[in-house]
Amino acid sequence: MRDYDIFVLRYGYRERILVCVKFIPPNPENVSLAELKSVERKAGTKHAFRRLLAIRLLLSGWERPQVLEVAGCDGSTLRRWVVRFNRFGVEGLTHDEERPGCPTKIPPQRQEELKELVRHPHQFGEDFWTARKIHGYLTRQWQLEMGYSTLCQNLHSLGFAIKSPRPCAPPDLLDEAKRQAFREEIQQLLSDPQCHVWFGDETGIEGDPRPRRRWGECGVPLTTPYIGKHLRENVIGAVEPSTGQLVCHMVPFVDREWFQLFVDDLAKATQGAHEAGKRVVLVLDNAQWHKWRWMNWHHVQPLYLPPYSPDLNPIEVLWLILKARWFTNHICRSGQELSDRIIQALKSFIDNADAVRSICGG
Repeated sequence: MRDYDIFVLRYGYRERILVCVKFIPPNPENVSLAELKSVERKAGTKHAFRRLLAIRLLLSGWERPQVLEVAGCDGSTLRRWVVRFNRFGVEGLTHDEERPGCPTKIPPQRQEELKELVRHPHQFGEDFWTARKIHGYLTRQWQLEMGYSTLCQNLHSLGFAIKSPRPCAPPDLLDEAKRQAFREEIQQLLSDPQCHVWFGDETGIEGDPRPRRRWGECGVPLTTPYIGKHLRENVIGAVEPSTGQLVCHMVPFVDREWFQLFVDDLAKATQGAHEAGKRVVLVLDNAQWHKWRWMNWHHVQPLYLPPYSPDLNPIEVLWLILKARWFTNHICRSGQELSDRIIQALKSFIDNADAVRSICGG
C-alpha cells in the first residue's frame, strides 16, 4: 500500500501534479502499550519522550488533532515519527536521526589548531585573516565542509571577534628586559599602601567624527559627515587606577609650559597624600616636555615608561573608550562645540570613579 494518492489536473497544454499525502496510523504489532509506556518513562531526551508519547496516544485511540496539540508538533513531523516507528519499531523513536548538511561545529580536536591559525597568520603565508580567507583555507587545506556564517559563529564561540588594530612598535624595537623590569617595579609600587601611583598622558581629539563599524540596512550606504576644518583640542590627564580619581586639563596644544601647569594642578590634588607622608608617583612616556630639566615637580616623582610601550599605560584605554563613546560618528561644527563636548565627556568620567577604576584595572 502506498502512503499517498496522486491526482493530475490538466489546464489546456499545462499539467499540474498535486500530491495528497494520507496519514498512515502506527502499527500496533510493533510493541504493546505497556512496553511503550515503560520505554517512555526511560526516555533519554525530551525529544524521544515526545515521539514515544505521540505514538502511544495514537495507539490508545486519540484523535490526530489532539495528539498534535499535546506533542507540540505539526502534521508532517508526526507523520515522520509514525513512519520511523513502523519501519524500525521503538528504536526508531529513541535514537535521533542523523541530520544532513554541513557540520555546525569545528571538531574539538582541531579547535586549538584553528586558534593558532587565526593568531599567527604569517605562519600560513598571510599578512592578516578575514573570515573569507579562513573559510577558503579550511575548505582547501582541511577539506572542511562548513558554511561561511557557521564558521563565523565558531570563531565567536572560540573567543575571536572583528577588532580594529592599534598602532604599535615593531617587535624588534621593544626591549623586553626593560618592559619586564618596569612591570615588576610598578607591581611593587601598586602593592605599597604608602604610595599613590598615577598614570599620565596626552591625547588629541578632533571635531570630525571617528568612523566605526556599526549596523545598517542592506542596500543603504552608511555615511559619516566630514567638514575638514581640522578642529582639534588636546587633553592632558592623569588617573590613579586604585581610586578612579582623574585630573585633566584641556589645552590648545601641548608643550612644557602647559604641562607644567598640569603638574602644578596635580600637585594640589595630591597635597593631602603628600602631607600624610605618602609618595606620589606619576608614570609618563618619554615625550620631551616630560623630561624638561627645569620642570618643578613639587612632591610628584616622575617614572618613565620603557620606549615604545604605551600598552603599559592604563590611561591609554581610558582615552580610547572616551573617544569611542563620545566622538564616534559625532560631528562638531565649531571649536566651542568641540570644547563643550570634551568637557562633557571628561566630566562623565570624573563623576564616576568606579567606572574609571574598572576601565583602568584598579
